[in-house]
Amino acid sequence: MKKSGLFILMMGLLTSWSYAQVQTPAASPLSKIEQKIGLTDVTVEYSRPSKKGRTIFGDLVPFDEVWRTGANAATKITFSDDVMVGDAEVKKGSYALLTKPGKTKWAVMLYPHTSNSFGHYLETDVQPITVSADAYTMPEGVSVESFMMGFDELSNHSGDLYMLWDRTYVPVTIKVHTDKAVMASIDKVMKGPGAGDYFSAATYYYTEKKDLNKALEWINKSINMDNERFWVLRTKSLIQADMGDKAGAIATAMRSLELATEANNNDYIKMNTESIAEWKKK
Repeated sequence: MKKSGLFILMMGLLTSWSYAQVQTPAASPLSKIEQKIGLTDVTVEYSRPSKKGRTIFGDLVPFDEVWRTGANAATKITFSDDVMVGDAEVKKGSYALLTKPGKTKWAVMLYPHTSNSFGHYLETDVQPITVSADAYTMPEGVSVESFMMGFDELSNHSGDLYMLWDRTYVPVTIKVHTDKAVMASIDKVMKGPGAGDYFSAATYYYTEKKDLNKALEWINKSINMDNERFWVLRTKSLIQADMGDKAGAIATAMRSLELATEANNNDYIKMNTESIAEWKKK
């Protein structure tokens, strides 16, 4: 016997209703932050509970007890390269980040990430990488409603991962091995470098205050490879100035200024003009 069109329609509607789900906002929304420190990518995935008039640390989040560092699933942190967290060496990979808040110090614990369940790490026999972090009280009248994590104090070699909620601020320093990675890259590329490679290597040596003679040698090679650009010449002038060659720096900056003017680049026009005036005084 054929099923009627109405019967088929009703069955379809019933099937749709049985799988339908009402969508509502999460009480503690999921957040994902990505930060490059030097050449290393650091990613943090966590949930953000809100204060809602409650006393947080020492009450909602008890002191000296393990906390998931957020809400819902265990907080997850991923490093693209080996790093130092506090004074501990941490291999690249993903970790569950748990904490044990205290009044003035927190324990920050990293477990190899094997589960999203917070309870899983409370029951495991695996010993976490644990570092100590100072807890600071925010000034009177300053309070953060929703728990947040972020990065501050960024440099080529380190950055602070911070946790902030209510009036409590806890930073933990992450150190990366940028110099080792860059030097390996320079050594590899210098076997057959192009103009851009010489410029990048010279810029890094200048920025990190390494061998300025080598930086000048490389940037001259870059320029001689048909790379006389105003930004390249700007960097060369800074290297010359740091080496004490003010006359050479002024001459190079004048050429950079000329090219920047032709390109209508106001930023480099301003920087060169100011540097030339400063170097002429000395």
